[in-house]
Formats: sequence, C-alpha cells, structure tokens
Amino acid sequence: MEAVIRDGGHQYRVAEGDTLDIQYREVEAGASIDFDNVLYLGGDGGETRIGTPTVDGARVRARVVGPVKGDKLLVAKFRRRKGSRSRVGHRQPYIRVQIEKIEG
Repeated sequence: MEAVIRDGGHQYRVAEGDTLDIQYREVEAGASIDFDNVLYLGGDGGETRIGTPTVDGARVRARVVGPVKGDKLLVAKFRRRKGSRSRVGHRQPYIRVQIEKIEG
C-alpha cells in the first residue's frame, strides 16, 4: 500500500518500509510520529481513495531514526570592480523517519 502525505508544506509519496527526510522538529530518536494529512491511499490492487482534500480516517505512522543534515549549499556574492566577495555555506537540518504502517 502506498500513500501521499503532506507535512510542512511538502508532499511525500510513501510506502511501508520507506525512509525519508522531513522538516526538522524537536523529537527524540525512536519516537513515533503520526501523519494525519493523507491526500491519497492506494496500491496493491486494493481500493484507491483520493481525498478532498484529505482522506477521512487515514493515518500514516512513522518511527524517528534521528536527525540528519542535508547537502551543503554554497552561496557566493561577488561585486565586480569593488574587491567585494563573500561566500557562505549552509546545511539544512532534517529528521529521518521510517514508515511503519499505513492505516485507512
């Protein structure tokens, strides 16, 4: 079974056993997170349900693996003929979760 969930302004297509990185929040490793904003349920030859905007009674349960950091992004600013240059790096923090169960 697969689902499309909405979390923090992003939509993710998930299936049981998948691992994904979501927006950072203060949770401990091993904790459980429930996603109630399920937009789509389907797959495995079963009934397909599309929400308007969400599917009633559907829930996706995930277990927190731990915090991770994204790829490093470099921002460079350069002003010609001024001798002005700057370079800044940034790494976005994420929470890695593993999908345990899709209910609905």
